[in-house]
Amino acid sequence: MNDDRSQAVKLTAPQNGEAPQDEVEALAQRVDNAVQAVWQLSDEPRQRALALKEALEAFHKYALTRLVRRLKADPIGKELLFALVDDPAIRTLFAMHGIIRTDPEPRVAQALTAVRPYMQGHGGDVELVEVQGDRVYVRLHGACNGCSMSAVTLRTMVEEAIFAVAPEIKAVEVLPNQPTPAIIPLESLFSGSEHSGWAPGPLVEEIPPNRPTCIEINGVRVLIINSNSRFSAFRNACAHQGQPLDAGFFDPVEGALTCPWHGWRYDAASGECLTMPAAQLESFPLRIETGRLWIRCEP
Repeated sequence: MNDDRSQAVKLTAPQNGEAPQDEVEALAQRVDNAVQAVWQLSDEPRQRALALKEALEAFHKYALTRLVRRLKADPIGKELLFALVDDPAIRTLFAMHGIIRTDPEPRVAQALTAVRPYMQGHGGDVELVEVQGDRVYVRLHGACNGCSMSAVTLRTMVEEAIFAVAPEIKAVEVLPNQPTPAIIPLESLFSGSEHSGWAPGPLVEEIPPNRPTCIEINGVRVLIINSNSRFSAFRNACAHQGQPLDAGFFDPVEGALTCPWHGWRYDAASGECLTMPAAQLESFPLRIETGRLWIRCEP
């Protein structure tokens, strides 16, 4: 019986030892959908659901930590552990439970993305400005920016979402709103041969440095990255599940963009995926003329 069982495992297990990518993506999407559904609940059911989530995560973290410690204590186990961490699914799982140290900003950005649909449904919104040490700085818009009970509830939701994914954060500070520069409409294309196929984008000065910016050109959502005055343009869709990247974390030192949904990292100059080398962002040709960006893209 043992031989038959071993043979069955050999026949059904993936050849490379990793979970099939489509299965990992489907499971991750179920988690995202469930979390977003929880934030749509009214206060009391939401608190109960979050309490259950925290209890399960605490148990899983305890068991996984014991597993990692046992593996690290054995030379063969330690080698196996390092190999396992190369699997994106396992690395993401360890990062979720704080077993692998990760930058808090991608986690904070993902948490805000999860609560944003609920906030927008109540006339509000939140913008992540930056994370410094153990403090998160945000700007609140619409119904969030006031003194009413609904505004206080929405602000509290932002804090709860951040503290849930980044317990090392000690405070969330709300910055005053600032006027944003107007983006010039992008509907028209020049008909001359010099500009054939190119669409005028925003002025260079309208794209903030080291912060992903999304604009729309010809119905296409384009992600622009200004890395120390070097510009790149990509379709605003992660190669993993097509989720938008404009809320992602950009590291100007490494020149890398981290997806806010599942932590996939990309080279901001080439669009090459650093997490899964076979993946790639769709890039668009970009040039600068008289202080304005020109981008060639098709729906």
